[in-house]
Amino acid sequence: MLKDIQVLNEKETRGGFGEGIYETGKANDRVVVLTADLAGSLKLGPFIKDFPGRFVQCGIGEANMIGIAAGLTIGGHIPYTTTFANFSTGRVYDQIRQSVAYSGKNVKICASHAGLTLGEDGATHQILEDIGLMKMMPGMTVIVPCDFNQTKAATKAIADYQGPVYLRFGRPKWPNFTKEDGSDFVIGKAQVLNEGADISIFACGHLVWKAIEAGRILEEKGYSVELINIHTIKPLDEAAIIKSISKTRCAVTCEEHNIIGGLGDSIARVAVRNFPIPIEYIGTNDTFGESGPPMDLLKKYGLDSPNIVTAAEKVLKRKSA
Repeated sequence: MLKDIQVLNEKETRGGFGEGIYETGKANDRVVVLTADLAGSLKLGPFIKDFPGRFVQCGIGEANMIGIAAGLTIGGHIPYTTTFANFSTGRVYDQIRQSVAYSGKNVKICASHAGLTLGEDGATHQILEDIGLMKMMPGMTVIVPCDFNQTKAATKAIADYQGPVYLRFGRPKWPNFTKEDGSDFVIGKAQVLNEGADISIFACGHLVWKAIEAGRILEEKGYSVELINIHTIKPLDEAAIIKSISKTRCAVTCEEHNIIGGLGDSIARVAVRNFPIPIEYIGTNDTFGESGPPMDLLKKYGLDSPNIVTAAEKVLKRKSA
């Protein structure tokens, strides 16, 4: 039951990255970290202190950072680039495409402060298109972990994963509930948080917790909810999706991202080719964000648990029609 999922604490997912990259640096001396003037925001202090020779401060030069990272792979290094999600993708899309993805360079693009929960910094920094941008890049793996522990696990796992990776995480403190040792995280393998028969809810990132909250409400109303954390957007665990929707015959998708081009579209593509079902999307609807407290923004743009419940009840009616 979803009510049995316990919050261990509340921590920033970017903090999970900071701890993960430090432990990865200790374990693998080929790991190099680059940043575009945001070492503090990306929690790089311990790594810089202990491994100063494997840290590159690129200043406010994101395009140059991607080029340096691509070059470092030629010498056998495993570069992790770090900056905000907006600057990690939109500002450097050409450099990623030409210097990293086209030749399959082993660069790990690590992006913090994604989505509406960036909060008061506003629309210019709250990128809501990055999952779509990066999943369309040939050969790019896209990972959106749900909490501190999973972000830490993903940060460590991608060091041993060959090829370019986009790792997306956030700014605020958030409920931390996955296994501390990261054993429940496998790249490309969906995480089934709860099995159910009436409706499938697929979520990623911060919206996994909101989906858990919504699922608890639906369970109290008598519905059997299957909740799946799709932390790896690409490569997508299509088998897990098909198994779930063939049982429940309806779904809701939840993401802190534009509904155009994100997780929802990936789920719908699998459904339409294998087992067509009614689907409702939770995400921003072809819009930019705005400045405000993170929780207020999630509520205003329909990304909170009450809206997930409403979408679930709507799709259940569509299934029954």
